[in-house]
Amino acid sequence: MSEATNPLGAFLQARRALVTPEAAGIPAAGVRRVPGLRREEVAMLAGISADYYLRLERGRDRNPSAQVLGSIARVLQLDDDHTAHMMSLVAEAPRRRRRRRKETVPAGALKLLDSMVQPAFIEGRYFDILAANSLARALSPRLAAGGNQLRDHFLDPDQQTFHPEWESMTECFVGNLRQAVGTDIDDPRFIELIGELSLASERFRKLWARHDVRAQTGAPIKMNHPQVGELTLNRERLAINGTDDLMLVVYHPDAGSSDADKLALLASAGLPTRSVGSEARSA
Repeated sequence: MSEATNPLGAFLQARRALVTPEAAGIPAAGVRRVPGLRREEVAMLAGISADYYLRLERGRDRNPSAQVLGSIARVLQLDDDHTAHMMSLVAEAPRRRRRRRKETVPAGALKLLDSMVQPAFIEGRYFDILAANSLARALSPRLAAGGNQLRDHFLDPDQQTFHPEWESMTECFVGNLRQAVGTDIDDPRFIELIGELSLASERFRKLWARHDVRAQTGAPIKMNHPQVGELTLNRERLAINGTDDLMLVVYHPDAGSSDADKLALLASAGLPTRSVGSEARSA
């Protein structure tokens, strides 16, 4: 079965491949034909039968108890985000309602974006740039309305130069995407984007196969800007209208830092003040 028809099985198989026998406290003697733990080892450590665990991975039992899933989460060394994601994949969990294909930025959010003195933009569920102010575009031309951050990071080689921590950033993007999508993997927009990236980027294929899940949080971001050189800014992500579908992303420097001076230099370069926004983006 594919991930679309057996999401829990695909998740379990991917995550057990990431747990070494040593990490699980199992002697790694002899030749092992699979990476990570064997199915029967997961079953033994979780206190369930090997046959039952096999049925879970093959999608023949889609209603495991919370206790069973909790035991498996412990064996697979899942953190809270991954455990919550696994719980959402069982058949009895309510499916997330299908999103509309059109993402519309509220007029008030566009006005807020225009008024901000820091680089800021609004992104959609799949990391499309829906609107951006002038300082965001001065920070990077890639932060302009109409772009997609996943495509940029995985398909544009220049992004690896611009972002010194490109590898960790791509890991975060993929984990954030899987967390945001949850079980809604039959969304046409999602299918199109995942298909494109899987065909064009080996790194994306490898990261997506890991089934990593990460909540979207703020973090410092390092950049190599062609005009002002090395720059470190704090990135904050704020939900618009109380949902995770639209996010306001703001970059800001530490007060009094050289990064603040460099950002002020970009802001004083005579750029237009109005934001360029896309009121809606269709899949």
